[in-house]
Amino acid sequence: MTILNMTGKPCPIPVIEAKKALRGKTAGESLSVLVDNDISRQNLQKMAEGLGHGFAYESRADGNFLATISLGTGSRLMEQEEAGGLVVAVGRDRMGAGSDELGRTLMKSFIYSLTELDLAPEQILFYNSGVLLSTEGSGVLDDLASLSEKGVIISSCGACLNYFGLTEKLKVGNVTNMYAILSGMAEARKLINL
Repeated sequence: MTILNMTGKPCPIPVIEAKKALRGKTAGESLSVLVDNDISRQNLQKMAEGLGHGFAYESRADGNFLATISLGTGSRLMEQEEAGGLVVAVGRDRMGAGSDELGRTLMKSFIYSLTELDLAPEQILFYNSGVLLSTEGSGVLDDLASLSEKGVIISSCGACLNYFGLTEKLKVGNVTNMYAILSGMAEARKLINL
């Protein structure tokens, strides 16, 4: 049995690394993941069950959790890959409402997580303050560049870039307009709108 030690790793790293490790396994095999918090354990369980795998865990005396994912024959990973057609529209430089600092951290984690999906989005569309993420000084430029290299179309609203004085500071992707953003959203098979 393989044990993946993810203690000390923040969310979503344990799930991402577990998903990578599962790619090399076949039905009937298992993967154990050691994590140091119950949130990571719960996220591993959701991922495993969502993909059609078995899941069990044990709470250890040291406060850690040993989560075991058993690969089933009914894995839904291929179904997800065949579905495709994901478009992500980002209208803010942070996620959610409340703490701006937390919102920026969550957005950075979200963009990083997109790089780790088994099937990358087809497009990422930035508008309003979302364009701050694709321009000079952004903390997610490396992740966006990685997505672009995978063939993800990354587009930023030209009027928004102009409004923020960032037209010359676009670092990843191309400049687009609202009609193209609307078309991308309307034609998406799946849309995440932040």
